Amino acid sequence: MSDETYGVSVEKAARMIAAPDLPYRPRVPVNTGVGIGLIGCGGITQSHLQAYKKAGYRVIALASRSRERTEARREEFFPEAATHTDWRELLARVDVDVVDIATSPAVRGPIIEAALRAGKHVLSQKPLALSLAEGERLASLAEQLGLRLAVNQNGRWAPHFSWMREAISAGLIGQVSSVDFTVHWDHHWICGTPFEELPQLILSDFAIHWFDIATAFFGERSAQKVFATAARSHSQRERPPFLAHACAEFDGGQATFAFNADTTFGQEDRTTIAGSHGTLRSVGPGLMQQRVTLHTAEGAASPELEGCWFPDGFHGAMAELLCAIEENREPLNSARTNLRSLALCFAVVESAETGQPISVRDEAPAFREP
Repeated sequence: MSDETYGVSVEKAARMIAAPDLPYRPRVPVNTGVGIGLIGCGGITQSHLQAYKKAGYRVIALASRSRERTEARREEFFPEAATHTDWRELLARVDVDVVDIATSPAVRGPIIEAALRAGKHVLSQKPLALSLAEGERLASLAEQLGLRLAVNQNGRWAPHFSWMREAISAGLIGQVSSVDFTVHWDHHWICGTPFEELPQLILSDFAIHWFDIATAFFGERSAQKVFATAARSHSQRERPPFLAHACAEFDGGQATFAFNADTTFGQEDRTTIAGSHGTLRSVGPGLMQQRVTLHTAEGAASPELEGCWFPDGFHGAMAELLCAIEENREPLNSARTNLRSLALCFAVVESAETGQPISVRDEAPAFREP
């Protein structure tokens, strides 16, 4: 490179090479007949049950306050399952070994505790808790009781994120120096729903997936400081800000997050991970359709990925818990490891609300519920 180019010369097209075969697909436990109970039958549980049915898992009981909704879920996915309007009845069942808790965050903590004390392994919807102190208490309780408590951070098993995570783990790009996410999509469906009441909807409910994924990409290197902003778009009707940006400092690295939920046309999701020996990039019109490319000195490789985030991500989160139970180990999505993702999320929300840089620490303000 000559001095006159200032590093902005056009790079020659990379030679295309075969993509490495990486284990990005959800693992399948040896025993798929473990008794699973679902508490909460809201909209997102359609993806839960679709994934479990496709995987051949055994869902034997469903519970929610709405009998009509519970029975509708049963008829659509697991006609032989029992239904309950009181989740305590489900926890009293001796044939339920694992409980998928998908209620709202405001009531989730006591249900998780009750499930653990009933001797059940638990998959909790995200966020695990509304404060780090509560998350720590639940993680410690599970450890004391010898049970597995995992968090449904299903984005880790979206095919593109999962392949990139495995590529990093295999050392294909060396040490990660930066992770950059830009997400432009249409989130207007929340208008008139309870989601509209969340003060920092995008950062606390949606972006928590990306905060968790960034934490997974950086591995043992924890986030140290964040700065974030959130603003309402001129064209949005919904109350919570639809525009949000955040920058997080990691040990020897940085992650940036850009979200625009008011993108009606030309939607795009893009992820770039730069490392000491290569770069990973994923781009597509949405999270269900992504093309991943690995760039190294040997050339560029683009795998043909199978599946999509919904429902494969939900399969992956439950499969990891079931495999961990079988193998008597902590799941990758355990409550203990999820505390790092929660701490990052809490710090980002606090920074957006105060307008100040925030250190990522063990104690942080709780999420504000509507």
